[in-house]
Amino acid sequence: MESIVKSYELAREQYASIGVDTDKAIEELEKISISLHCWQGDDVGGFEGGTELTGGIQTTGNYPGKATNGDELRADMEKVFSLVPGKNKVNIHALYAETEGKKVDRDELLPKHFEKWVAWAKDLGIGLDFNPTYFSHPLSDDGFTLSHSDEKIRQFWIDHGIACRNISEYFGKELGITSAMNIWVPDGYKDIPVDRYAPRVRLADSLDKILARKIDKKYHIDSVESKLFGIGSESYVVGSHEFYMGYAVKNKTALTFDTGHFHPTETVSNKISSLFLYINNMVLHVSRPVRWDSDHVVIFDDELQSIAQELVRGGFLDRTFIALDYFDASINRIAAWVIGARNTQKALLAALLEPTAKLKKAELDGDLTTRLALLEELKGYPYPAVWDYYCEKSSVPVREKWLIDVKKYEADVLSKR
Repeated sequence: MESIVKSYELAREQYASIGVDTDKAIEELEKISISLHCWQGDDVGGFEGGTELTGGIQTTGNYPGKATNGDELRADMEKVFSLVPGKNKVNIHALYAETEGKKVDRDELLPKHFEKWVAWAKDLGIGLDFNPTYFSHPLSDDGFTLSHSDEKIRQFWIDHGIACRNISEYFGKELGITSAMNIWVPDGYKDIPVDRYAPRVRLADSLDKILARKIDKKYHIDSVESKLFGIGSESYVVGSHEFYMGYAVKNKTALTFDTGHFHPTETVSNKISSLFLYINNMVLHVSRPVRWDSDHVVIFDDELQSIAQELVRGGFLDRTFIALDYFDASINRIAAWVIGARNTQKALLAALLEPTAKLKKAELDGDLTTRLALLEELKGYPYPAVWDYYCEKSSVPVREKWLIDVKKYEADVLSKR
């Protein structure tokens, strides 16, 4: 503890010399909630009893100890919370409903099927986010849901979306923390279609029907998510970036950027400032696309840092809902959560430790030499000392010490499942 404080005091002096208040940066970071995705803990299995993932979603690896029910999943997430600083949230998919063994189809889901999640969140003092589940279901087997040409199938999925908005609103009202509900559908063709327009007309109409009822944004935010292509929809995805960008602007919804849903040469960080010119809120799903949407565990790479910088430099943090979105079953699942969450927080902290006003002034004055020099010298500033102090202050393990707790939990709990 003493060495951590001493290192922090030295770092505070160094940052103060360029006009950065490290205490204030930590205070700002403490306000940011990272929404942990529940599906990392059980490989997107859910509690419906299904055995096969569809909709272009795949999980690789068979590391032992995955959660098999709600109690195990929540216990695992509590372990994560004990190893990650800050007051964070949990992101839930509809297939994690707990129906006490009764068959409840997705168009019939009710708030009562998520009462255990809400009671748990209340005990922890955290918020919940939500997602309809438009995959891994018999009525999504042909690759179409909200844009389906069969009106009855399309109506089933519309009713599912309406049910999910009711559940998301319930989360917000019960917990007093806004629930961001993200709509993503896998709809698309494997090969080149003749008619690209008609499915998009149907998708827009379905979304209009789902979002018809106005809900107080204090409790619930609607967001829509695009994708470039998917497994089984390599040639055409109905919900493209252009489709959802236009829909979000026209209908005043939030827009979800999943960092793995774009071409490998595209960067989400470069899209953020344009987005906020036209819509109020963004939902950010942080993932790592090694090869397109491969959903690897988030690491502290250049793009993650660039995204954090854009959010901080643009003043967009209070308009952004940040969540993790990956599912790696090749390593300890709790470690995967912890690594991704802590790296996301580190990137935000590093961005908060920039002398943003000074950099912007240099740029505005045309002093591009100072801009480049400062940005390069900042790379050598001791942000890790500030991060270590934040972890110590938050009563979570410093640096790799969290791995000891994970290994012990694996021996005591996960290995016995």
